[in-house]
Amino acid sequence: MSTHYDAVIYGNIVLPEGVAYDSAIAVKDGTVVAVGGKKEAAEWEGQAERTYRAEGSYVLPGAVDAHVHCYSSLDEGFETASRSAAAGGVTTIIEMPYDATGMVCTLDMFEEKKERLNRESLVDMAMLVTIHKQDGYEHIRALANAGACGFKVSMFNTDSFRFPRIDDGQLLDSFAVIAETGCPVGVHAENDEIVRRYIGKYENEGHDPKSHVRSRPKVSESVAALTVMELAYETGVKLHLYHCTYPRIFQLADYFRSLGARVTAETCTHYLTLSEDDMPRLGAKGKINPPLRTKEDVDGLWELAKTGTIDMITSDHAPWLIERKSNPDIFKNSSGAPGVEHLLPIIYSEGVAKGRLAINDLVRLLAQRPADTFGLGHRKGRISAGYDADIVILDPAVAWTMDEKDLHSSAGWSAYHGMGMQGKVTHTFVRGKLVYENGAIVGQPGDGQFVKAEHSK
Repeated sequence: MSTHYDAVIYGNIVLPEGVAYDSAIAVKDGTVVAVGGKKEAAEWEGQAERTYRAEGSYVLPGAVDAHVHCYSSLDEGFETASRSAAAGGVTTIIEMPYDATGMVCTLDMFEEKKERLNRESLVDMAMLVTIHKQDGYEHIRALANAGACGFKVSMFNTDSFRFPRIDDGQLLDSFAVIAETGCPVGVHAENDEIVRRYIGKYENEGHDPKSHVRSRPKVSESVAALTVMELAYETGVKLHLYHCTYPRIFQLADYFRSLGARVTAETCTHYLTLSEDDMPRLGAKGKINPPLRTKEDVDGLWELAKTGTIDMITSDHAPWLIERKSNPDIFKNSSGAPGVEHLLPIIYSEGVAKGRLAINDLVRLLAQRPADTFGLGHRKGRISAGYDADIVILDPAVAWTMDEKDLHSSAGWSAYHGMGMQGKVTHTFVRGKLVYENGAIVGQPGDGQFVKAEHSK
């Protein structure tokens, strides 16, 4: 008898409407073709090439990490970052445009990077693009038509070559053009003038890691966020606020949504699990822009994540080698930390396992909303018939300890080293292809594909 299904996966299936316990998924040609109970599953199994029995485990849609820098460090790249993603249950990466070799802001650069992605990645990827601070408009429509999932801009001048500040006047003009395409535009919202002034205030205190926190006060973030939300309200563009660190930003976003602005906002794993009090222990490993905030802010973010005020949680994966994180002066180190492999395990362990989130909250925050926001919701973010079979099996009963030596990033270190964890990813499938199984990467470069975004205006 010919095989009718490529795979049948048993377990507690996390669907958009709730958990289907002791059920199964049927997969064929890279897509989910059916979800059913034990009776249907028994019929499918007889026609399936492979069966995966994960009774007692959650079967989740693969995470969509909407904030990953594969090439800020050339030691990482698509293959290494995607191996990390596969091991952490991330089946789709949304790749940032700020590479060490320069900004991805033209169609030629976009197409070259897309071809490299298709050769090297183990998981699927969508790609963000950016605008050049000199001539930001001529390429916007071409990049949107090529399938970019959105635009990324910064209000802080991280690096004049690869990560420059775009001034408010150009943001206004660019937002108006981007609005015509239906693409979202995401913003690194820190006020450049405030941060520069405050770095000047504290740069002589660089041997105290907390001076990094003091050099980027909360108001530098809120002022910038207010500016771009007002610009979004004026132009009608879809705005996304990256790496928001404390509750007030999300409350302000809620207000602008009440006015009719189209605003989404994310926080990151580190803002939910670490605080400024960890800076003396972590040193430069905790240096991230914007910085870690207070323990009260951490608690407030968990509350907002549960109520739906936070749209998504991302990793902001920035895998610097330890040499870039070892200067005793906090200001002379690179900003950012590896995170794509941590995202799903930590949010499950610290969120679901500790009762701060329901399992459906986790799926909304890590899969459904990121996919919908960045034009991937027609294929990604849900377990449903017709969707890509991006599937993760997570065993909630496994207790383990995060060990940086076991991670796959080129960075070789983790801010979460030694953290006790509850719940472990055991299998990751990308469009039905098994790429990670019980601690081993089994996928190959090229198993991942570029995902073309589809946006409505």
